Amino acid sequence: MKYETVIGLEVHVQLNTKTKLFCSCSTEFGAEPNTQTCPVCQGHPGVLPVLNERVLEKAIQAGLAFDCSINHFSKFDRKNYFYPDLPKAYQISQFDLPICKEGVLNIHLDKNGSKQIGITRIHMEEDAGKLIHSESSQTNESYVDLNRCGVPLIEIVSEPDMRSGEEAYQYLTNLKQILMYVNVSDCNMEEGSLRCDANISLRPVGQKEFGTRAEIKNMNSFKGVQKAIDYEVRRQGRLLDKGERIVQETRLYNVDEDKTYSMRSKEEAHDYRYFPDPDLVPIVVDDAIIETIRKGLPELPEAKRTRFMADYQLSEEDGKVLTNSLEVAEYFERAVKAYPDNPKKIANWIMAELMRVLNEEGGDLGKVKVQATEIGSLVQHIDTGEVSGKMAKTIFEEMVKTGDSVKQIIERLGLKQVSDEGELNAVIEKVIQSNPDPVKSYRAGKEKAIGFLLGQVMKATKGQANPQVINKLMKDALSKI
Repeated sequence: MKYETVIGLEVHVQLNTKTKLFCSCSTEFGAEPNTQTCPVCQGHPGVLPVLNERVLEKAIQAGLAFDCSINHFSKFDRKNYFYPDLPKAYQISQFDLPICKEGVLNIHLDKNGSKQIGITRIHMEEDAGKLIHSESSQTNESYVDLNRCGVPLIEIVSEPDMRSGEEAYQYLTNLKQILMYVNVSDCNMEEGSLRCDANISLRPVGQKEFGTRAEIKNMNSFKGVQKAIDYEVRRQGRLLDKGERIVQETRLYNVDEDKTYSMRSKEEAHDYRYFPDPDLVPIVVDDAIIETIRKGLPELPEAKRTRFMADYQLSEEDGKVLTNSLEVAEYFERAVKAYPDNPKKIANWIMAELMRVLNEEGGDLGKVKVQATEIGSLVQHIDTGEVSGKMAKTIFEEMVKTGDSVKQIIERLGLKQVSDEGELNAVIEKVIQSNPDPVKSYRAGKEKAIGFLLGQVMKATKGQANPQVINKLMKDALSKI
């Protein structure tokens, strides 16, 4: 290892408010172009923006979730630059006084334990519009959709603490999980609710000064971010090995080719000519407001995982899987509340059977018909011997199809397991009398012969005999012959 990789990430997160940052236009995704705009978000002269209070609350929620300090005094600034989808020719953002600063995010690495990644700042800003380019080679036209103008964002800027594409991937995964837990964003990358830019540089091992960085854009998945970083590390390493200079620039990542390409040179930092927005008053947040928001935060993933392991005697891996989604974690606890005696078996059913169905439904738990309380009921029926494991799978598949309860399905399909010893002994006696040869073989020391006899009992009971009970009763009956 001649070089050390240095990575910092800038993540733009669309907040899930119903209306925009400074006006009452809808933020709903997928509307017809330019149907969710007004003079404020179109940047008409003379209009006055008004801060959406819910945006401020959600920005503070995010900051507290990452253990940030909340600035009691912050302000909005104008970031001046021209682009066709920026109608005002400036973006309202936050420059030197962001709402949140100095946070931290823990990541877990398979081989090297855990690591803390610093968060430099979280600030609020408005989104720009969207350019739509004609696919026709004849027209060669571009169109502007201003529906996204003014949509509320927070930008989460990390410290340059990551050293590999894998660490960046884990950072983004944990970041998304926490944002969804505190319900500040749906983090849907396909709809642009979460966008990431990566800054990568290399430096000789042992050197304190950073190398020249390249910024990578156009990454539409966390795995894409990881692959883009890994490629860029290889590219910069090859250049340094040849004694060539790394150019500070913005690069784009091509997923199909798994390569980055130069987009534009960035030799000097842009002069955005920031200055305080004269139309917006400074933001003053007192301790009482911060504490009220803090008390409203849900239990965060790491704390929930630790509690699951302690309260329900689950492994670390089980706790990780069950807390990966807040919806699944809450589903698990509702199931355990319905039947508290065997949380481990409930966890197994959720991780194996429910997760399979959830994947088939595209990860939407709302589409799954199986109620959490019925998972608890199903495990209870298994533990009491009322149904076998095989019957339970049949019952579960019926619940997936119909949404019926365990009891309804048992009654409808007649799947109740027979455990009554008197009833089973009568069947066993008939099987023994009807099959003298296997009985003799068993008595002669061929223990495998008992399998045939047990199979006949299962056949006679239509598969409803309790396997553990008939095994014991059959051995008792054979020993008395």
